[in-house]
Amino acid sequence: MSFEDIAKKRASIRRYSDKKPKIETVIQIIETANLAPSPGNMAIVKYLIIKEKDTIDKIAEACRQNFIADAPYLVLICSELKEVESAYEARGKKYLKQHVGAVIENMLLEITDLGLASCWIGAFSDLTIKNLLKIPDNIEIEAIIPIAYQLKIDKTVQKKKHSLTPRLFFESYGNKFLKPFKKIGT
Repeated sequence: MSFEDIAKKRASIRRYSDKKPKIETVIQIIETANLAPSPGNMAIVKYLIIKEKDTIDKIAEACRQNFIADAPYLVLICSELKEVESAYEARGKKYLKQHVGAVIENMLLEITDLGLASCWIGAFSDLTIKNLLKIPDNIEIEAIIPIAYQLKIDKTVQKKKHSLTPRLFFESYGNKFLKPFKKIGT
């Protein structure tokens, strides 16, 4: 599949089959996520794999999203701000968020390329999950990524994306004209 095909196929899938991917596949997905650009090439993102059903059920409850309980694996994307903040001061937090977004997107695209299903989970009780998994206070949970096979009776497709026309500018904010004065997207 071409990169463009993978990007167009990637969708938030919330119904999973009983089939379980191999742990080696989960590791491969994390290795691809780890290729994302990072500030100063720092290793500031941590990955926590959860495969125990009871723990997954508790995390699903902490997220208030029942479909998570059907996934055979969860990967928690965690971060540590201290090192990047020490190197980049006030901009460190911004760089960390950019890195985490790139990590998650790499992960979601690899999941799609491997024929698996997932959904980016950002709503959860930090305190409940941190206590459950013994995550230290200085570590932030950035996202939870279920990894599963899609339920075959579903045909999930990516939702139509908004047009770039009102959001694409040239040379200055709000300028819709590309020199020599061609208006794009009309």
